[in-house]
Amino acid sequence: MKNKAYPYCSVPQMANIKEMLNRLAVEKPHNTAFVYPCESGEMKKTYYDFKEDVYAFGAWLYSKKYKNKHIAIVGENSYEWLVVYFAAILGGSIAVAIDKQLPDEEIVSLGKIGEVDVAFATDTYFNKVNKKVGKKAYNLKELDSILAEGRKLLREESKESVEFAEYEVLDDDTACILFTSGTSGISKGVELTNKNIAFEIVHTSMLYEPKGGVLAVLPFHHALGLVVGILMVINYGQPIYINKSLKYVKRNMEDFGPQTMFLVPMFVEFFHKQIWAEVAKKGKVQAFKGLMKSTDLLLKTGIDVRKKTYGSIQKVFGGNLEYIICGGAALDPMYVKEFRSWGIEILNGYGATELSPCVSVNRAHHKKDGSVGQLEPGVEAMTTEDGEICFRGDLVMKGYYKNPEATAEALIDGWYHTGDLGYVDEDNFVYLTGRKKNLIILSNGENISPEELEQNIARDDAVNEVLVYDEGGKIVAEVFPTEEHLGDTAYFEKLKDKVNKGRPIYKQITRIKLREEEFIKNASMKIVRYKNIPNYNQQVKSSED
Repeated sequence: MKNKAYPYCSVPQMANIKEMLNRLAVEKPHNTAFVYPCESGEMKKTYYDFKEDVYAFGAWLYSKKYKNKHIAIVGENSYEWLVVYFAAILGGSIAVAIDKQLPDEEIVSLGKIGEVDVAFATDTYFNKVNKKVGKKAYNLKELDSILAEGRKLLREESKESVEFAEYEVLDDDTACILFTSGTSGISKGVELTNKNIAFEIVHTSMLYEPKGGVLAVLPFHHALGLVVGILMVINYGQPIYINKSLKYVKRNMEDFGPQTMFLVPMFVEFFHKQIWAEVAKKGKVQAFKGLMKSTDLLLKTGIDVRKKTYGSIQKVFGGNLEYIICGGAALDPMYVKEFRSWGIEILNGYGATELSPCVSVNRAHHKKDGSVGQLEPGVEAMTTEDGEICFRGDLVMKGYYKNPEATAEALIDGWYHTGDLGYVDEDNFVYLTGRKKNLIILSNGENISPEELEQNIARDDAVNEVLVYDEGGKIVAEVFPTEEHLGDTAYFEKLKDKVNKGRPIYKQITRIKLREEEFIKNASMKIVRYKNIPNYNQQVKSSED
């Protein structure tokens, strides 16, 4: 199919996730909803099973007087996590999703910010919340016994079970609090309403429709991993394979053979480097590049031999992977082109937790390399005089929980100010040019987006991670190299000269610093600039002035 505009996908409509779950339990009761690991090997749950478990858990919550409460969920990706999340929202409580990997004191702090009443945690992380978050904590290893109590309430048609089933989910009520994992400051609690989430599910689905199973790798406390990677897929009634830990990703891909995966750039970059490392190990880099050129030329003439030619690569991903939806940070278009050569299409997208979270994504048959996708229908966009891109629509958050100052700064006349520099073209494709607060402002008045230089440096095989920043009026690139290039200053001096070639002097890197350990990152696997760059706060103040 040619790369051109085509009608939006036909999407199941919904007003809220309670309506969505009830519909699926009737229309697709025997369809697989989730597949996940358990002690006996592998467990499958149908959409009917899932609804029954959610309603049983909800009845149990009501029986314990947990109604209109703030319910924290802490733990690795799991079926249990999702049951708690759905039951909380469907019964009128607010789900407070907290990153399990945070230090204990930060988990406690976020629990206080979110005014948590009761916490649920998977067994591995129970001690992080027990007697520390909320007035009471429950270990989700007891889910089966909780569900048994809940099912008894359902069978008896108890007052609690009836109240839960009949509870009316209201559009403007807060459904969940998700914490920002910003790269330049303290986390804030983003309030997403039932309307925000329903709008996001429906309108993101209009741009992309999964046609098979999805492997859920991104953490559920992350907006992309939860709302797009789980809830949107549920709305289409496709099976979801739950990845419990990153160490099982390769095995899960081989076992489940997903058609779609939702990833952040770190994963794409890792897979890319692994593929090329295998090619290099066999001494066939030049031959492989030649093969890619040949198959790309054939593809342009309408002959697609990629599945047969690159079967060994596709086997790594389970043999069925067609699409990777990538968001959460910038992705070099080079990765998109090379994965396309191997028969896997990367659809780059863009958004923020405050935007529920996705605002644009490239479409399967209408995409522009270098963009972060086509704007969702029903969303307005504008660019301010200083180049900041802003959005308005029903996907924009209610605000930061009990933080009116931060809310007023981010939301102006209904427009969410992203802090990103960018624009929307005539075909409604969104392009980003940098981060407003990251701008390097030189003494000659020139403004430089470090992301442009970081992208060029990161393309080199010897680079694991890179940050570019201003140090005393000079542009510095700090690099965490691959293991074989640790401390290899001579190599990186040559790389500096290569990157600088053809650039105006003010855009040239003055120095490359080498480090021996990776940069500090947030839950989205973005490098946290304020924790890694010397004098970052002074730079931000300068850029804002």
